[in-house]
Amino acid sequence: MALCGGVGAMALPSELIVHIFSFLSDRDKLRASAVCSRWRECLFYPALWTELKLRIGGGCNGGGSSSEETPKLEFLMRKFGSFVRELQLELAPVEGYLSPLNSDPSSARMGQPDSDPQLSERWRDAMATYLDQVLCVFSSIRNNRNLRKLSLYGDTCVLQQEGLLDRGDKKINEIQQLFMEVLSNGRQLRWLSCSFMLGLVTPCSLACLSNPSAETLQHLSLLDHQLGPLISPSELDRLSNLHSLALDFADLTSELCGLLASPLRTPLHRLSLLLNGTALEFKPLEGTATEDDWKALIRVSANLRVYIVALEVNSSELLRVLKPSLPLERLHLDSYSTLVTDGTLELISQQYNKTLTHFLLLRDDPDFPDLSINRNEDPLVLLSWRCTQLAVLVIHGYTVWSHNLVAISRLRGSSLRVLTVSEESVDFDPDQLVCMEGDPVHNLVKEVSLGLGRVWHPCLDSSLVLSEPTQHFHRELHAFSVSM
Repeated sequence: MALCGGVGAMALPSELIVHIFSFLSDRDKLRASAVCSRWRECLFYPALWTELKLRIGGGCNGGGSSSEETPKLEFLMRKFGSFVRELQLELAPVEGYLSPLNSDPSSARMGQPDSDPQLSERWRDAMATYLDQVLCVFSSIRNNRNLRKLSLYGDTCVLQQEGLLDRGDKKINEIQQLFMEVLSNGRQLRWLSCSFMLGLVTPCSLACLSNPSAETLQHLSLLDHQLGPLISPSELDRLSNLHSLALDFADLTSELCGLLASPLRTPLHRLSLLLNGTALEFKPLEGTATEDDWKALIRVSANLRVYIVALEVNSSELLRVLKPSLPLERLHLDSYSTLVTDGTLELISQQYNKTLTHFLLLRDDPDFPDLSINRNEDPLVLLSWRCTQLAVLVIHGYTVWSHNLVAISRLRGSSLRVLTVSEESVDFDPDQLVCMEGDPVHNLVKEVSLGLGRVWHPCLDSSLVLSEPTQHFHRELHAFSVSM
């Protein structure tokens, strides 16, 4: 810092200073800009701010109201909004409240803001501030022609549940209009992801996408808990160069699947699908892709891989969507009370034995059912044996017997990169405990570690396993889509 006013720092060319500052984080860049006017000039060079990751709203963490951050956000967007190339925007949840995957206020992973008037008021203020901050962001990028990546996440169904969308019609309409302007003014958009941003995307939004961006767009993600289809067949037909796509399962109609199977399109490589059991009442599965549709799609997109997250879906509905020709690579089954049956696991292990690499089986309920009852073999052991590509296995909410856990580790060995089982899910056979020497937990850790070829421990904190499912899906589909 002593060189700042000396000959050494002033003699360095601006290009070299900019290059040095390119190694700093965004937060450190802003701090460094206060050192001197020369640094400030160099630090606001456009090349240093091609990517922005913003987390807005919330008003929690003991750091004061999120409205206090609005001036900083306005400054940041005023400086860089017109030329930033990659923008990731995420809504921070209010402290004590995580939006649910359904509207049941008794859900275990959901707070209850109405039970605490002070929390409820803070939550409403945070949501109002969220609208102002979203307006600020979109106002700043509305004329950005160089935007290549726009990723939005903010499970804001909570806005609709409390009627904030109704009370904020003017702001919501303005946000929708600004979003359409962003789409119409962009000329080289390659990545567009909008997950659970109620009040932002409408069924008419994609019609505003400019023709140049329609040609360059390679990834599209449109996910929503409650609205109808956000993309029409005519709009999908324009996007002929998509490599990856993420939709609600109910929106993947037979007609859309037929368009994706056209030989005139770029072959699709990644398809992420959300199946929300609580939304099936108003987003039914009738008309979704059939077995023949999947076969036609695979003929054109031979390298296609599919990622499915099923939230609160019973086994009968799962059996309807898990078609034999579906090239399933990742499957995440998450629920509060709905049970996955052993027969469903049997079907999964048989149909996707050559493609399944990730399997998450989660249930947030005090009961831990045993899927191996009345069976010679545990269905999870059979899945590990049959699915030869399995690399990630996560289990919570179902009983996993210790000897079966050892069998899984030995079957897959070091190729099973992630084996996460909550301590609450692990149980021990009383008959085996009689003849076992030493501490059973220690023996289990030792045997599983030997099977995997690395140190292993059960997960002691179930909250690390039970992440908010929609947020998990949003982040995982990003990694899944860029892994092509």
